[in-house]
Amino acid sequence: MAEIKSHEFEGFLDKSARNYRIFVIYGPDRGLVSERATQIAARTGVALDDPFSLIKLDIGDLQRDQGRLLDEAGAIGLFGGDKLIWIRGAANEKYLADSLQTLAANPPEATHIIVEASDLKKGSLLRKLVEPSRQIAVIPCYADDARALNALIDREISESGLRITPAARQALIELIGGDRIASRNEVRKLVLYCLGRDLIEEHHVTDIIGDASAISVDDAVDAILSGNSNAFLHAMQKIISSKTAVFLVVQGCLRQFQLMDSMRIEMDEKRIPSGQVMQTLGRHIHFRRKPILEQALRTWSAEAIAREMNRLQSAILQTRMRASLEDTIALQTLLSTTLQSARR
Repeated sequence: MAEIKSHEFEGFLDKSARNYRIFVIYGPDRGLVSERATQIAARTGVALDDPFSLIKLDIGDLQRDQGRLLDEAGAIGLFGGDKLIWIRGAANEKYLADSLQTLAANPPEATHIIVEASDLKKGSLLRKLVEPSRQIAVIPCYADDARALNALIDREISESGLRITPAARQALIELIGGDRIASRNEVRKLVLYCLGRDLIEEHHVTDIIGDASAISVDDAVDAILSGNSNAFLHAMQKIISSKTAVFLVVQGCLRQFQLMDSMRIEMDEKRIPSGQVMQTLGRHIHFRRKPILEQALRTWSAEAIAREMNRLQSAILQTRMRASLEDTIALQTLLSTTLQSARR
């Protein structure tokens, strides 16, 4: 099994990635999944600006034509040379897993395949089929721990010539970490805000990171998990008034349920209480939000969490397909989730 742990990725990218043709990257941190897929794509040597060499597919494309991956992998490029098939939005589709298993048995010589997937449970079909293969590099992407966040902060700040105080660093770590790309963008925003100074201090972090809209989104998600419909409607009113996209709340809510899903599995498999799993998988959550999530873990079963994730994902798809009804679909879905929390 070629599973690449988070701390092994940089070394893998430099030394071993060239030995693989197929990569499956999954996890709850969608930004990190995307970032690592992009890094691997850059190492393939395929011209990413050449539409004849790079084939980007959404999982919906494969759903409509379930043999397309095998067809594309077996096709000879119009102008020769290596090509890259880049698939996004995968989950646990059997036709994808079967195609990858077929390709792993006879890896294509001139084709690289990158699959970006959502958070996959241990024992899920896709993981069960790709993890035993020595021809597939499997790369899980979970939320950055303190070590990874400190490294990210150091890289971004050192390039600007700035320094950061310990208090400012701690405040920054508490406000980032759920999504790699979002975290990187927040640090870059802080650096831009502090250009012309020598030192980043704590008040600079609180001034520029975690603006009102982000706080409102967190307020809405917390109200949903608490089952507090009045607080939810109040938070949504603030979000709409500030012109913040309602879609961000659906996305934030889905991320919380994905995190809860990982935590619930850990609790059930190891038979540990919610407080203990919060100390590991939930250590980057702001301390004010931890009691809400801990209570939700006690009331939502693994099966109920899975059903709710599917419903939220379906709502996101509907908002993309019916943009004119985006706010209505989002509000109805989120209010329904709030009421489900209240019943529990």
